[in-house]
Amino acid sequence: MTDSEARSRASIGARRSPATEKAVLDAAESLLAETGYSGLSMDAVARRARASKATVYRWWPTRAHLLIGVYDRRKAQLAMRQSGPLETDLLDFFEALFGLWRQKPLGDLFRLLIAEAQFNPDAMAAMTQYAAERTRQTETIFTAAAARGELAPHVDTAAAAEVAVALAWNHLLTNRIAPEDEDLRAMVSHLAAGFTCGAKGAAA
Repeated sequence: MTDSEARSRASIGARRSPATEKAVLDAAESLLAETGYSGLSMDAVARRARASKATVYRWWPTRAHLLIGVYDRRKAQLAMRQSGPLETDLLDFFEALFGLWRQKPLGDLFRLLIAEAQFNPDAMAAMTQYAAERTRQTETIFTAAAARGELAPHVDTAAAAEVAVALAWNHLLTNRIAPEDEDLRAMVSHLAAGFTCGAKGAAA
C-alpha cells in the first residue's frame, strides 16, 4: 500500500472512510469465498484489509454485522420498481431478488445468517435491524400503489411489505428461488390480488 492509499484509509472522524470500508468489505468477501462462512474471522478480515481491528469493530461490532454489510453492498444493486401496476412491480421485485440470491455467495450467505440468528443473540440483533430496514424499503412498492389508488382501503402498507418479505424468505430457505416463470407469476398474482381486491383502479 502506498502512503497516499494509507492516508485515504485513515479515519475521518465519526464518518467511515470510503476507502477503508471498501477494503474491509472486499477482504470479508474474498475470505468468505476462501474459508467459508464458519472460517471467517474479524481478525483475518482486519489483517487482509490492512485496517485496525478497532476500526473494524467500531463499524461492524460483530461478525454478523460485517457479513450483513457484505450482503447488503451487493443487495444495493436491487432496484424497486414503483411505476405500477402493483402486480407488475411485485413480479419485478421477486424476479430481481431471486436472481440476486442465485449469485454466489449471496443466497447461501443470507441463509446462513438467518440460521445463525436462531441461536446467536448478536446475529439476531443484527438481522432484526437489517430486516426492519429492508422491509421499510420494500414498503415503498406498496405506498406507491396506494398513492395510485390500487390498494384496498383496509391494507396496511407496512404489513403488506412484511408479507412480501416473508414470502421471499420462505422461498430462499426452502431453496425455491429459481421457480418456473408461470409458478412465480401465479404466486405474485395471488399476492397482489389480496391487497388490491375491491380497490379503485385495481384492474388498471
